[in-house]
Amino acid sequence: MAQPARLGRGGRWGRRRLSPAAPLQATAEQAARWRPWMQRALQLAVLGQGRTSPNPMVGCVVLDAGGQLAGEGFHAQAGLPHAEVGALRQAGERGKGGTAIVTLEPCCHHGRTPPCSQALLAAGIGRVVVAMVDPDPRVAGQGLAQLRAAGVEVLAGVCGAEARQLNRAFIHRVTTGRPLGILKWAMSLDGRTALPNGSSQWISGPEARAWVHRLRGQVDAVIVGGGTLRADDPLLTSRGLGPREPLRVVLSRTLDLPPQRQLWDQGPAPTLVVHGPEASALGRQQLDQLGVERLELDLCTPLTVLAALAQRGCNQVLWECGPPLAAEALGQGCVQQLAAVIAPKLLGGVAARTPLGDLGLVDVNGAQQWDLQGVERLGVDWLWHLNNSLRAIKA
Repeated sequence: MAQPARLGRGGRWGRRRLSPAAPLQATAEQAARWRPWMQRALQLAVLGQGRTSPNPMVGCVVLDAGGQLAGEGFHAQAGLPHAEVGALRQAGERGKGGTAIVTLEPCCHHGRTPPCSQALLAAGIGRVVVAMVDPDPRVAGQGLAQLRAAGVEVLAGVCGAEARQLNRAFIHRVTTGRPLGILKWAMSLDGRTALPNGSSQWISGPEARAWVHRLRGQVDAVIVGGGTLRADDPLLTSRGLGPREPLRVVLSRTLDLPPQRQLWDQGPAPTLVVHGPEASALGRQQLDQLGVERLELDLCTPLTVLAALAQRGCNQVLWECGPPLAAEALGQGCVQQLAAVIAPKLLGGVAARTPLGDLGLVDVNGAQQWDLQGVERLGVDWLWHLNNSLRAIKA
């Protein structure tokens, strides 16, 4: 990697005097100077994907006073040391008077680990470059303010758009109180998810199914309804293709559920059943005897389920539900991204199933417009990525 030019303490940046609470935004020249190192920090941050919730993914690079690489680190898992701590440990004494390049503002509060802002100060870091301010109310600029008040030079906004995209799920949770939702389905070229007789295995090919398994390993929870549980008896795991298994969530207001299903075996992954107060006594007893965790909500809806999952530290969830629950989740604003696998097959049939239930539309002009983010080939199938969460990931 080319060595970014060093910004001396006597340069324009060092001479500017701002209040400690006001983060100094990078000029185009400054952003270009530090971008290569921030891109490396972003690469490091991705290494923690699927393991950091409820925390964000963070990467850090420490340069010595001469601008040479001294240490690298990333947040590997919630509860383990943060990226800054790992990079500082690797840098050792070489970090004194050097620069820390971090993808997110260093935390300044005590959680399961000590504040990173204090670790940077204790290491004698002279300059901190961050991609974005932490939207968490416990930080929200205070970490940068602490550093600047102690005489550390601070620069923000280098590769900010990339950093916000990387942690869009974390940002969504801390700003809305709900995990970011992805709705996934596989359908034929004519928009069918099953034949009129219910046959649906397999619409998509093995490459597409492997992609879904990897996706499950990256989200915090996978949600289905009682109808999907009864009809498909899904396993909802990553099949070992992800960094860890998600929480498997069943939304069933009445607990009219079969006594024998794969989700009741919690060896492969944990299961949570969310229900309403109207749930049957028999259904409650059955789950309790099986040792399956259940959660009763006064109002059992996609919105309330997401609020409960946010309290459990979920940043991102995957909806793999049937048409009625998918439509309900969309209608309540619980879906920010769509992942539609399209197989080059024609199923036909007027009564054949489609991905969504009734959305309550009476005019085509009232349909929500989604932004196409990309299309990729998965074997013989095509995967469409669509997004409506742009407002949620802006700084």
